[in-house]
Order: sequence, then structure tokens, then C-alpha cells
Amino acid sequence: MTQADPLRPLADRMRPASLEEFFGQSHLLGPGKPLRLALESGNLHSMVFWGPPGTGKTTLARMIAGRANAQFLAISAVLSGVKEIRESVAQAQQVRAAYNRGTVLFVDEVHRFNKSQQDAFLPYVEDGTVTFIGATTENPSFELNSALLSRARVYVLKSLTVEEIVQVLERALHDAERGLGQRPLVIAPELLQHIATAADGDARRALNLLEIAADLAERRGEHEVIEEAVVNEVLAGGVRRFDKGGEVFYDQISALHKSVRGSSPDAALYWFTRMLDGGCDPLYIARRVVRMASEDIGNADPRALELALNAWDVQERLGSPEGELAVAQAVLYMACAPKSNAVYVAFNSARDDVKQHGSYEVPIHLRNAPTKLMKELGYGHAYRYAHDEPEAYAAGERYFPDDMPERRYYEPTPRGLEHKISEKLAHLRELDRLAEQKKKR
Repeated sequence: MTQADPLRPLADRMRPASLEEFFGQSHLLGPGKPLRLALESGNLHSMVFWGPPGTGKTTLARMIAGRANAQFLAISAVLSGVKEIRESVAQAQQVRAAYNRGTVLFVDEVHRFNKSQQDAFLPYVEDGTVTFIGATTENPSFELNSALLSRARVYVLKSLTVEEIVQVLERALHDAERGLGQRPLVIAPELLQHIATAADGDARRALNLLEIAADLAERRGEHEVIEEAVVNEVLAGGVRRFDKGGEVFYDQISALHKSVRGSSPDAALYWFTRMLDGGCDPLYIARRVVRMASEDIGNADPRALELALNAWDVQERLGSPEGELAVAQAVLYMACAPKSNAVYVAFNSARDDVKQHGSYEVPIHLRNAPTKLMKELGYGHAYRYAHDEPEAYAAGERYFPDDMPERRYYEPTPRGLEHKISEKLAHLRELDRLAEQKKKR
């Protein structure tokens, strides 16, 4: 038994070499499923793998080439252009002429190729010089030329489940030839589950996290123990990145949020498109935009929350790129909207009071009284129905628990609609003051 080069990343060493080692994509690789039949038969056809990072797109392309005894050539649409395409085609022609052997041309991030670059290898796909396999995180319906798309079958890959990623990690821990099996590593099952959950459906990321954690394992007698503190440190270390530019995931969402908060629509739009370009799920951004609407705009412009929810709904209904345009609209609207964190501050203050103080009873006059006994006990007695009061406001009425001092959590800002809300509350407080004066006379 020989060990694989330890300088190669664990994720690369553990790349599946057979269907038996491949986890996930059962909808494509299960018995009788289309992609499995293509693999088992060795019959090559052009295809596009569409799915999130770390779901096995490159691995499947290599396996298909191996099953068909074809040459495997890989280029990246980020780094390559027409020159690299022509060089690959020339190499494929040489192999075909000398050995009567086919070639799989794998194009990673194919959505980044423009129309002319896609057109450059289309004739060689048509005449069979190469079998094209593209990998993309973007909807190929909008990113690939219709001529190329019509000659390729699209296979949609899904994020791995937590259970599938746990299997990937366990295989890496026990594989002594390619994985970490030659080391006496010990890790609790719940910590392995924690890593799998944090990987967010990405097997490559899960293996990278495990490898970092293994490097930080503590030697204890005959074993190397991966402690909970190490796992927490690894998962909190900002290792989740977008492919584009290598920026830390949470740094970019933070930049987007702060650009909206800072009323910079252009910067907000830049960070939004930067995240999309790196492969971020637009639905994740849509959820964060809803949070921004409440946290940073609130009642200064309540329409922001409605627009954010509508954008989320459009993204779910239409997908890309129509949905992304709706999310962009919401991002720009909120960046331009009046800002207020008054709701956010008030909510946190009220929540802190609830946590710090005991469970005050509801005052008798505010309790519901649906039964005769409850009425006899005084439930709801002396409650003043606001709609029957002048201006529909029961001036001087108390709504906090009897033993709790009244608090003022919500302080509207002088911006947007909250300016009007502030004026309204000031007027109601003046009515309360006058009512108190009247009681004292």
C-alpha cells in the first residue's frame, strides 16, 4: 500500500475514482438513471453540469472520460481564451489521428466564456473532434449559446446533504492510502456532523475543513484528538470563500449590508453582483435583504420590507436571471431609502428586559374574560376601549405590568415616515401628561 502525495490537498487526493466512491447525485447516478447509464455504457455525448461548488462536476467529467478511454483535457473559462481552445482542439485532432481515440474537453466555469469563445469550439463539437463537458454554477439557459446548448444535455447537480457529506468525511478519515487513515485521528461523531453542516452542501469545502482540523489535532498518547474548540476555531476562521477573487464570504455580505446602510446604491450594487459572480445563491442574498429592510430602514419607509419580500418571491418563482434583477431592484431601493434602526434598537432593548426580569403578570384590566368566573375575578374590569375614547386613544391608560416601570424602547428618527410617527407619539404623550394632571386635581 502506498500513500498519496501528502502535499496534495485532501480534497484532491480523495477525488472519487469510481461510482462506488461517489456520494450524492442519486437522482442522476442511481440505478437506471441517465448519467449512470452514460457512464456504464462508455458512450460519450456532450453535456453540461449545472450545480453549486463541491458537488462533483469535475470528478464526473474525469470519470466519463476514463470509462470511455478518452483523453481528458481541462481548461478554465476564467483563465483561458480562444488560443487555449484552439490548442486543445489541435491536441484532440492529433490523438484522434494517431490513436483513433476520442477527447473530452472539460470547460470549468463555462458561463464565463463569451459568445465568440463558445463559437470557437462549436464546430469541433459538431464534427466529433471533442466531446464537450461544461461545468457551471449559473443557469445555462441564459449563459450558453443556444447552438451549443442544443448539442449538450444539461444535468442538474444538487448540493450534498449533511448525511452524504458525513460519509465523505468518514471515508477520508479511514482511507489509509489517499486519506488520513494512516494517522490515529479521533473525532467525535457530533463534531464530524458539525463540519458537514458548516460545509453547506460542498464536499470539497468539507474535506478542506477536516484537513485543517486534523492539522490542529492534539496528541494524546497513541491518538491525535480533534477537539471541539479546534473545530469551532476552524469553522469560525473565515474559510468560506467565493471562487471569484478569493474573498471571504461573510466579508462580502458585510460589505453589501454596510453599503445599503450607508446609502451607497452603487457600492451596494457592486457587492451584490460581485457575490453573484462568485456563485453565491441569490436566495441567500434575498433573505439578507429582508433583514436589511427591518434592521436599517424599518418604519422610516415600511415599503422597503414589502419590496424585499416581493424580490425574494420573484427569485424563488423565476430563478436566474429574472429573479436577480428583482433582488437588485430591492437592494437599490433600500440603499436610497431613509434610514432608521429605531425598530432594531427597540426590539433588542425589549428583549433584554424580558430576559433580565421575571415573568410579570398581565394586569387584571388587560386580561381576557371569556367566562363568567373570569369576569367575577375582575378580568378585563375597568379596561378602556380605545375606539370609544377621543382620538381613539385612552389617555393615561397603562399597558405595562403593574410591577414594572414604564419603558420607552422605540424612539423614531426624524427621517422618512418615522418623522410623522414621532410627531404622533409626541402628541399622544402630551395627552397622557394632561390626563395625569387631571387625576391629581
